[in-house]
Amino acid sequence: MTVTAPPLTSSATCLVVALPGGLRSPAAARRIAAGWLEAAECTRTADAVLIVSELVTNAVRHTRGPCLLTLAERNGSLDIAVSDHSEDLPDVHRPADGDQRGGFGLEIMRHLGDSLRVVPRIGGKTIHVALRVRAPAPDGRRPP
Repeated sequence: MTVTAPPLTSSATCLVVALPGGLRSPAAARRIAAGWLEAAECTRTADAVLIVSELVTNAVRHTRGPCLLTLAERNGSLDIAVSDHSEDLPDVHRPADGDQRGGFGLEIMRHLGDSLRVVPRIGGKTIHVALRVRAPAPDGRRPP
């Protein structure tokens, strides 16, 4: 099975992709995100793709069903978000230790990103990681 996951929405400042729940979704998400970020001339493509990979991997590993990847750039910050259909919230304040299996993805995202937040909703949640990708223009518009 090949995961192609065409974007639901794509523009110069926003990408939204529905991904099936499956082991191939993280690789598809990395490929789609890298292409969009490179086209947008993102200065931190590698960091953003790693965060995308961790978020989608967590959604596949800890939930059932599809997830939604959203990348949105505004005022020099990239919001990387993954929505899933599980109401179980991750413990984002517990640091990973070497004696457990997993948990290191959150540490990676906390280290690379400027902020990490979980937004619960009925029937699921969205996890956002903000990543500074360029200095904002003084007037708030996207720099050239």
